[in-house]
Amino acid sequence: MLALVGQGGAGPHDLARMERQQGGLYWSAADSQWYAEPKRLAELGYLRHRKEPGRTRERTHYTLTPAGRAALKRWIAAPTGLPRIQHEGVVRVLAGDIGGDEAVLGSLASLRNEVAAQRARLCEAEQVAETLPHRRRYLLLVHRLGNLMLDAHERWLDEVEAELS
Repeated sequence: MLALVGQGGAGPHDLARMERQQGGLYWSAADSQWYAEPKRLAELGYLRHRKEPGRTRERTHYTLTPAGRAALKRWIAAPTGLPRIQHEGVVRVLAGDIGGDEAVLGSLASLRNEVAAQRARLCEAEQVAETLPHRRRYLLLVHRLGNLMLDAHERWLDEVEAELS
């Protein structure tokens, strides 16, 4: 959350928009969490908030406090491990000996559509990155990983389909 608030700050609506733009590829949370978590972090002294005019009503805008910036710097410097991946498609392939190849292939068919939809979201996110010069190169690095992950899914689907067809 602190990383998403970043240098320029963000409101809960901005955080929820960021989550929607990445489509759950890197993280996922209910919209309500994007509103509750910044409040909690502000109570802990990691964020400060102010009210800003919005289109229809005032909006809350959060920025990092010195304590939040220090906590984020410590977290950034800590070792990074491999991500945990929850992948239902993998589990369905593992159960193929019970369900059958045709059922596995049928269930994986929708994954191609999701990959295409995610690519479209990443394309939009890359356009948004161009409007954020202070974060542009970092956002583009993250989007590159997203595209590589989607490439890997497409290659894996090709292999599964070739093997099970």
